[in-house]
Amino acid sequence: MTATGIERKLDELGRVVLPKELRNTMHLATGTPMRIYVEGNRIILEKGSHACAICGDTQNVKEINGKEVCQNCITAIKEQG
Repeated sequence: MTATGIERKLDELGRVVLPKELRNTMHLATGTPMRIYVEGNRIILEKGSHACAICGDTQNVKEINGKEVCQNCITAIKEQG
């Protein structure tokens, strides 16, 4: 783990803003999914990947009505219809 020496305060809604330099270094654009883990007394943020809301696959994922769905599930849904 690399320490940055940067501290941020929680706002009244419990939010923390990640510094722009860190977002740029980690390629975190607006809307990037983030996973949140707790390990002892640490909160760990990890850049997530787009995954299918149905099967969890991360390949060939498209957004449909705000949900991530893979091409295999799209095909399966069409075949069920």
